[in-house]
Amino acid sequence: MDPKKKPFTFMHCYLEFVKYPKWELRELEVSHKKQKKKSDASPGVSAAAIIDDDLSVSSKMLEREEAPSGTKHEKEARKGKIPMSDSSSCKLSLQSVWAQKQEKDEMKEASKSARYAQVIELQKEKVALKKIDVELKQFEIDERVMLVDTSGMNTLQKQFYEGKQKEIIARRQGMSDTNQALQLQSFSCPVKTSPTPPRSNRSPRAGSGAAPGHDPMLSGDQDLPDGIGMARLAWTRLPTADGAPPEGSASTSAAQDELFVGAVESLDYEVIENYAYREEQAQRSKFWVPYYIMLKWFFALLIGVGTGLAAIFINLAVENFSGWKFTLTFKIIQHSYFVGFLVYILLNLALVFSSVYIITQFAPAAAGSGIPEIKGYLNGVDTHGILLFRTLVGKIFGSIGSVGGGLALGKEGPLVHTGACIASLLGQGGSAKYHLNSRWVQIFESDRDRRDLVTCGCAAGVAAAFRAPVGGVLFALEEVTSWWRSHLMWRVFFTSAVVAVVVRSAMNWCNSGKCGHFGAGGFIIWDISGGQEDYSYQELLPVAIIGVIGGLLGALFNQLTLYITKWRRTYLHKKGKRVQIFEACLISLITSTVSFVLPLLRKCSPCPELEANSGIQCPHPPGTDGNFVNFYCSKDNEYNDLATIFFNSQDDAIRNLFSAKTFHEYSAQSLITFLVMFYSLAVVTFGTAVPAGQFVPGIMIGSTYGRLVGMSVVKFYKKLNVDEGTYALLGAASFLGGSMRMTVSLCVIMVEITNNLQLLPLIMLVLLISKAVGDFFNEGLYEEQARLKGIPLLDSRPKQIMRNMSARDACKNQKVVCLPRVSRVVDIISVLRSNNHNGFPIVDRGQNGEQLVIGLILRSHLLVLLQSKVDFQNTPFPCGPGVLNRHNFSDFVKPPSSKGKSIDDIHLTDDELGLYLDLAPFLNPSPYIVPEDMSLAKVYNLFRQLGLRHIFVVPRPSRVVGLITRKDLLLEEDGDIATTELQSTSSSPER
Repeated sequence: MDPKKKPFTFMHCYLEFVKYPKWELRELEVSHKKQKKKSDASPGVSAAAIIDDDLSVSSKMLEREEAPSGTKHEKEARKGKIPMSDSSSCKLSLQSVWAQKQEKDEMKEASKSARYAQVIELQKEKVALKKIDVELKQFEIDERVMLVDTSGMNTLQKQFYEGKQKEIIARRQGMSDTNQALQLQSFSCPVKTSPTPPRSNRSPRAGSGAAPGHDPMLSGDQDLPDGIGMARLAWTRLPTADGAPPEGSASTSAAQDELFVGAVESLDYEVIENYAYREEQAQRSKFWVPYYIMLKWFFALLIGVGTGLAAIFINLAVENFSGWKFTLTFKIIQHSYFVGFLVYILLNLALVFSSVYIITQFAPAAAGSGIPEIKGYLNGVDTHGILLFRTLVGKIFGSIGSVGGGLALGKEGPLVHTGACIASLLGQGGSAKYHLNSRWVQIFESDRDRRDLVTCGCAAGVAAAFRAPVGGVLFALEEVTSWWRSHLMWRVFFTSAVVAVVVRSAMNWCNSGKCGHFGAGGFIIWDISGGQEDYSYQELLPVAIIGVIGGLLGALFNQLTLYITKWRRTYLHKKGKRVQIFEACLISLITSTVSFVLPLLRKCSPCPELEANSGIQCPHPPGTDGNFVNFYCSKDNEYNDLATIFFNSQDDAIRNLFSAKTFHEYSAQSLITFLVMFYSLAVVTFGTAVPAGQFVPGIMIGSTYGRLVGMSVVKFYKKLNVDEGTYALLGAASFLGGSMRMTVSLCVIMVEITNNLQLLPLIMLVLLISKAVGDFFNEGLYEEQARLKGIPLLDSRPKQIMRNMSARDACKNQKVVCLPRVSRVVDIISVLRSNNHNGFPIVDRGQNGEQLVIGLILRSHLLVLLQSKVDFQNTPFPCGPGVLNRHNFSDFVKPPSSKGKSIDDIHLTDDELGLYLDLAPFLNPSPYIVPEDMSLAKVYNLFRQLGLRHIFVVPRPSRVVGLITRKDLLLEEDGDIATTELQSTSSSPER
């Protein structure tokens, strides 16, 4: 390289770039301006197309660019001072610099285009908002015009306003037709609520606004449509960020609704104080209250008589079927045990088949004991079908077949369900489906009144099953009810007393032998007053052992039945009714085989020496009731102790186990065999498709191991006056306490059925110990079964975690579905079809245009209004007070335990779908409201104690309207109240 030549640097290229002729730069600028004018003239041309054109112009200029002639660089190149390769490299460097410049320009243009698009979108939104504001103002003007009263105007003014009103109606009708495709789906509930609910004497205009002088409670900042001009806003379902359906959609609303199980629905124990209710209350005379009270006592009498007669019929049938069965079997086995075995099995199979066939084909709700369902009903949850007439029939005849067929079941639980069905049917005036109803007795139409009647029926069922009226009252109070009043206790006690009188009268009539095998011992009552009269402190230890055993076996029984029932419902019963029938028949075959074959394997024992005046015969004649059954014995003076409790009816078996002064009647091997086999059969049988109670099986299981402990005590304490039958009674109480977890009512029932008040302290001790041991492992039998059946019971106490939660935490993930006061029929249909909610808040606009929650309307009420169609209107304005005369309060009453109306039952034409419906006269204007920061435990107690179905959760009120104290609630008949507030005892007057 020539040392005189200077090396080529990037500065040369930069200098050459600066020396470019200005006409080429002007040509580039002119092309940019042309492209910009072209884009302004054509709004549809995208920014990408402009950038492509700029790139094409730049590339063309680069293709034809050359080094400027006459420059120093060109002259030096011609003279050979600068090589030509350096010139080409300079040209390449110019191209790279130009490309970088073009890239920066492209980025600037792209950002400018994006900002321009954002500005356009913001302008469009502003225009849309201004349009909405204009429409709102126009709507307010139109509303004022529509509300003008033209009755006192002259002809010219009347024509003017009537013409304007017609124009407004035509314009709105056109708007609604244009937006008919936009249906109301789901949106957030307004968060402003009226501090005072609208009263029945308010005008339509006042009802749609806030009360004068009262500020609405602020609940948020969301703005919602008022529902009258729904065409001006599109109420559509807003998608979530990930594209999933909103929380209020049909796919998730069922899981978030208060009634989360398919065949279960909450009850409305709250009084719905709508206009129809208030009008009906205003029309009642002063004689209505005494008449209403007299009817309640009269219905309590009818419930007691009906339940007593039903119990007599069930016991007559069961005792006679069992007596005929055992009499025939004993006659046949005198000649052939095999033929007697076949006859015994076939008779039991026929009775069980009749029971399971009635249940599966006619009354599926009659299966089981029915106590979990009734407990749920009184807790505020209605299971469809549990109180119908066919359920009552299925319960009565199904119990006869299942208990008479020898299954390890009882009829006491079904009797409780039977009493509840009788009470419900009497309260609703009979059954309309089977044309067995009467209008004159349809007085108790609210869920509150029906709840009281069903409570009386439950107590009557227990009183009829055990002849224990006081125990029935306490059972209803302790076990099934969640809400209690002193007036209700008096009526329940009266009902139980009526049942006791009816049952005792039937017993006295049957003592003469007119009832067949149903004699003096037909009902479950075991008199052990002639047994052990006293006890010592040394017996407290074995009594405590019995309590521990009862708690363990009871908890095990609950857990095993829970697992087997869950498996049965999940896998077995889903295969159809035939499988259920086959299962019940198979269990009947197994039970009959065990009860007949096991006594054959046991050796007979010689009859013991009995007292002359004991009234006990050994052995007793075949086919008759009593101890010491002669079954498969070689001698006449022998008996089979296992057949005495196995090959016998349950009532007679319990009577034999409770019998006093029968020492060494049963061997330990026979009692252990019976305990293991009967315990297993009871676990397997519970949950089949037949009416089933657990009182009598529990008593049999407990009395068996109780007698075992009694035998040990007699053997160990030889000097004590100990009776084995006493320990059998304590064992029965311990197992029932460990399984059902009842204390007070069960203690009274055991005392009443045994006629031995001296054993009351021991029974109390056993129940307390067995319940404490059982609670350590699981819940009670009825609570476990209710949870398995999907019945959401509210316990008496809230959980500890609720004290650290607020009402806002409980409903933070909910999406409330609201309805405007005046809604289109098609929008209401869309809301009912899109979710399963049973209550909808109603919103309206106040005088200042703010959103207010004016009440709550139930789904069932909406269905009634849609089906009747008499309240549809053509205009989207609040209706007048004349609508109050169109409906009675009884129109909205849903029959108990029925599914009621469904949205699929509503059939409307296209013209009817375009009409409007004013919901204000039919909503509950005063629902219960709690602040959002209230403790969830406090909300729980309020919800359960008042028997509510919905509670509104709102933010803190902005102001206080007033304070209610005790003196404000001390109203006299004339309406006067005390003039001074009750003062604290700690304050002293001034002197």
